[in-house]
Amino acid sequence: SKARWINTAPGSRAGADMRALLSTASGGPETLELTDLPDPTPAAGQVLIAVKACAINYPDVLIIEDKYQFKPQRPFAPGGEIAGVIKALGEGVTDWQIGDRVMGVIGHGGLATKIVTEPQRLYRLPEERSFAEGAALILTYGTTIHSLPDRGHLKSGQSLLVLGAAGGVGLAAIELGKAYGARVVAAVSSHEKAAAAKAAGADETLVYGRAPFDKDQSKALAEPFKAAGGRGGYDVIYDPVGGDYAEPALRSIAWEGRYLVVGFPAGIPRLPLNLTLLKSCDVCGVFWGAFAARDPQANAAHVAELFRLWSEGKIAPKVTETFALSRGGDAIAKMAARAAIGKLVVEVD
Repeated sequence: SKARWINTAPGSRAGADMRALLSTASGGPETLELTDLPDPTPAAGQVLIAVKACAINYPDVLIIEDKYQFKPQRPFAPGGEIAGVIKALGEGVTDWQIGDRVMGVIGHGGLATKIVTEPQRLYRLPEERSFAEGAALILTYGTTIHSLPDRGHLKSGQSLLVLGAAGGVGLAAIELGKAYGARVVAAVSSHEKAAAAKAAGADETLVYGRAPFDKDQSKALAEPFKAAGGRGGYDVIYDPVGGDYAEPALRSIAWEGRYLVVGFPAGIPRLPLNLTLLKSCDVCGVFWGAFAARDPQANAAHVAELFRLWSEGKIAPKVTETFALSRGGDAIAKMAARAAIGKLVVEVD
């Protein structure tokens, strides 16, 4: 369904400077309003970008419901990952030029035709890549390249279990896991998603049922996890799902394994800590945004590595569906329903 359109800019709709899909009240995607606004102007040290594509991620589901770590002042546009073209430079910006193709993670504001941001949030979009591809790379692969080597200490020859393996971060974990020489088992909720995970390079796939699970069902789900993991279990478990899937997965971890806590679309789990003692394992939180802010040099090195792997064809964002700006709410709704395979991208023009 298309968002309701309201005109707050002077003059007719045709003469309005920019459009944005705004959150004006806490709620689901149906509360977003397509609004005409005056053009923003870059302040000193900022750039103005004509947004061409905005990828949808799970934080977009949470931020419009006031459930995310950051709560922007309303009205605001969701959309934290964009690609586009620089249209104007603020005073003091010297490393960029008008017309440069860019991609980056901006927090929110991307579901708009134009946005002002700081250039340190941006990367140059390679000429051979589309805006949709550029918008779909940094957040999911950035999260994952921080997760697997930094937090999970994943090494070649080790085993990796990926939950929610057909989503954006899940497919990124399969590709990066294989790039690092791991054996990757992909766990998903449908056979269609299993095919996508296999196509991304998973060595084995398994399909789990839909939560919630009672105690017996939870223990039963641990069995296929253990069977696919082999006798030793998984050295690293990558969990961007949470909920009732976490405990059965943890039961399949190896001695001194690392359980990576990435996200909670299925709910925030409660783990029995006796399992961590029995396996002498680590439960590790992954907060890529905070890592990138605290250690920008390490994050820049990760992004450089991602660009190298991208150019070598070892990773590639899987954009499976595109939406017009007026249907940006539909993309967020599909993400909320956990129905997405790969990346959903709103094409802005």
